[in-house]
Amino acid sequence: MSVVVRAPAKINLQLSVGPLRDDGYHELVSVFHAVSLVDVITAQRGEGVQVSMSGEGSESLATDDGNLVVQAIHALAQHAQIDPHVSIHVEKSIPLAGGMAGGSADAAGTLVACDALWGTGLSREELADIGARLGSDVPFALFGANAIGRGRGEEIMPVLGQGQFHWVFALADEGLSTPAVYRQCDTLRQGEQIRPPEVSDALLHALRQGDANALAAALHNDLQPAAISLRPALRSLLEAGVEYGALAGVVSGSGPTCAFLCRDSAHSIDVAVAMTATGMCRTVKRATGPAPGARVVTPTG
Repeated sequence: MSVVVRAPAKINLQLSVGPLRDDGYHELVSVFHAVSLVDVITAQRGEGVQVSMSGEGSESLATDDGNLVVQAIHALAQHAQIDPHVSIHVEKSIPLAGGMAGGSADAAGTLVACDALWGTGLSREELADIGARLGSDVPFALFGANAIGRGRGEEIMPVLGQGQFHWVFALADEGLSTPAVYRQCDTLRQGEQIRPPEVSDALLHALRQGDANALAAALHNDLQPAAISLRPALRSLLEAGVEYGALAGVVSGSGPTCAFLCRDSAHSIDVAVAMTATGMCRTVKRATGPAPGARVVTPTG
């Protein structure tokens, strides 16, 4: 038997970074948005734990205990009190270290795949509890769609929305370290009074209305100045996207992927072609959102 799971990338429509907590994490408020750019996780029965990867950035990924996929396998097996026997293959399309939570998507997809393969029968909420111990973005990758994240981002509350949004993603040659971006954010804000973050009412209203123009006006990322400080070329990339017609551009999460919101599918094609022609990014991808969370697509005997 094999189980195939599709797990979505995410972008942060809003990422507001509050004060540093006693545990070393920042208090966050994020509005997550899952998109149709996915990694595909295939699980089969095997001897022990075997993990392989192909596709986007896979050549630089280790498949030992430091990989979130391996950690997810062991975490679920420990929770279910079973011996972990599984062979996992991940076909990657989500950019590595691109601010789109590809590693978290793979962990979420692995939890769903192994749950189905082993017949552990856990609810999404139970899988999310396990996932939260692996990484702050794993719970959202399990639920998908639109959601508010609080705490470190792991406390998830679904958000109502309607309609479909069209995105163009400009991918960079090299990733950015999330811890490095947070450190730079702290450095840039030294001396400022940092208030507890709050969810943008304007952004939630835009999602409820399915209004791309209103959403474009409400996009916000507190980490964007830090990412631009570490990678100045991102400023020119964001400016180029708007110049070529995007409604708005924003650095996705900790970067360096830049997300450009478009009016509709035809508009996204125009923006993607224009961004590709600039030569300012490694590659360009189109996607829509919101997308469902990690889910089984083809269980076969």
